[in-house]
Amino acid sequence: MIEEKMLILLRQGKISKWFSGIGQEAISVGLTLAMDPDEYILPMHRNLGVFSSRGIPLQRLFAQWQGKASGFTKGRDRSFHFGTQAYKIIGMISHLGPQLGVADGIALSHVLRKQAKLTAVFSGEGGTSEGDFHEALNVASVWNLPVLFCIENNGYGLSTPTSEQYNCEHIADRGKGYGMESHIIEGNNILEVYSKVKSIAESVREQPRPVLLEFKTFRRRGHEEASGTKYVPKALMESWEAKDPIVNFENYLIAEKTLNSETIDMMRSEISDEIQSGLQKAFEEPPIQADLDTELNDVYKPFDFQITMANNEKSEKRFIDAVSDGLFQAMEKHQDLVVMGQDIAEYGGVFKITDGFVKRFGTDRVRNTPICESAIIETAMGLSIAGIRSVVELQFSDFISSGFNPVVNYLAKSHYRWGQEANIVLRMPCGAGVGAGPFHSQTNEAWFTKTAGLKVVYPAFPYDAKGLLATAIEDPNPVLFFEHKALYRSLRQDIPNDYYSLPIGKASLIKQGHDVSIISYGAAVHWALETLEKNPLISADLIDLRSLQPLDFGCILDSVKKTNRVIILQEDSLFGGIASDISAHIMENAFEYLDAAVQRVGSLDTPIPFANSLEQQYLAKRNFETALKALLDY
Repeated sequence: MIEEKMLILLRQGKISKWFSGIGQEAISVGLTLAMDPDEYILPMHRNLGVFSSRGIPLQRLFAQWQGKASGFTKGRDRSFHFGTQAYKIIGMISHLGPQLGVADGIALSHVLRKQAKLTAVFSGEGGTSEGDFHEALNVASVWNLPVLFCIENNGYGLSTPTSEQYNCEHIADRGKGYGMESHIIEGNNILEVYSKVKSIAESVREQPRPVLLEFKTFRRRGHEEASGTKYVPKALMESWEAKDPIVNFENYLIAEKTLNSETIDMMRSEISDEIQSGLQKAFEEPPIQADLDTELNDVYKPFDFQITMANNEKSEKRFIDAVSDGLFQAMEKHQDLVVMGQDIAEYGGVFKITDGFVKRFGTDRVRNTPICESAIIETAMGLSIAGIRSVVELQFSDFISSGFNPVVNYLAKSHYRWGQEANIVLRMPCGAGVGAGPFHSQTNEAWFTKTAGLKVVYPAFPYDAKGLLATAIEDPNPVLFFEHKALYRSLRQDIPNDYYSLPIGKASLIKQGHDVSIISYGAAVHWALETLEKNPLISADLIDLRSLQPLDFGCILDSVKKTNRVIILQEDSLFGGIASDISAHIMENAFEYLDAAVQRVGSLDTPIPFANSLEQQYLAKRNFETALKALLDY
């Protein structure tokens, strides 16, 4: 009845979109009722029965679909693209696949806490063609996670029939390849759905493991209403109409004398009143009033940073040791902190940052992962939803491209969309100068500084690396933590032995002068230092940004107003890098203080070559001194 009302409102232009689940209702309702109320369900946009069975007030659902403030996303997302911790429902994003890995993370939290609980996640048969499906099922199987992977095989992915989507007889057959139990369930029979899922769920609580469930059903409306169903053969549609789960269950209950026409009429009347009451309240609610401060302030979860001061005991440490110490001490401080990555356990990681961690913290908290960046980042998101912070080591920052979607579309937007923090740090060994070629040498921070909701930290010194990593782990927002490989073992500094933290978003003024402002970060800071050592007569402010998102524009502008000349040095290729945005900000906010145009120095706009002579030619280091002197001579 809700669906029927929504279709009317859609035609009236009172809601913007509707994904109908007519004909599939038994799956959502049966599964939800078979699970415990405090177990998470990750539904799709055709699973209205999950939301109604969990008892969400209709007014809030209707307000969500109308973009009203009393919905779940403050008007920022529509339809079923929302989550609610109060009802243990985690909604999808349009990219479909990431929620499968998120379910892994929630299930992992139950394993870590030794809770007899499970998580259920939905996908359509079309979504099983995505790489996230393979990665999520593989991780769940390897780690024996209590997840029900619920595939609604409803015949079509938009207009593409199953015959053009996969070439096995049943999706459930894929379970064998993952070493996973699987079942085929008649998705239009509410009694079968409920009884089989309840039995399987009880078994999984006792013996945690993933299970692949294929529900056979059919989508009798369009993918969304605008697409229609003209591509469906008439006979096929009619055969599935005869299997309507509501009509057939109603007829069964009448035959069993559980219901009669009078009872049904009374129920329909009560439901109609409930729908009308919820709609009236939602319609009466005024449209959301756009407020600039509210929008900007909700991109990140507020973080009340409290600095932790170190004592006076120091030791000389390499950059790599500072990162390792910072991570180790954070593991001691945060008793549930989990680190995940390829080869990070017994092997200690390819750079040996986590060497010895397993002996101290165990394999539950120091977890080797399969080679699947996307699923592991999604798993980290699931852990955050369950209240557990995590650090994911990308073996090389270049490999983040294999997990790009969950970073920029799930982690980054989660708090803005429905107030859910993504308490995750992605450690990103990066940078050139080590002869590693195009796939192991990128400094790809510009891929992420553009994306609202992410924080990007890029230290240049061991002291900063340790203190900023501690803060990144404390911060409830997603942080990409870049660590330059060329600095790992080449740079030493006296740093505090114990735990301390430094503020994210504050630059470091490491040299002061009056001729020019040099702005840089990462390994390029050391190129600037070498240049100034060679040219002692140049009096310069040297700013180490340390954090690229947020940026310390206050420090930058104060320096510019003092020196009146600016040069920005980055290792990244020039076009589209962070230097361009810094330059634009200076030109827009301090133009009258400039005695020369802002200069940018970056590496070549090419991939990073392997041979030493080509790599040295590529790097911005080669022409920084020339550009600096030219600016001073202007």
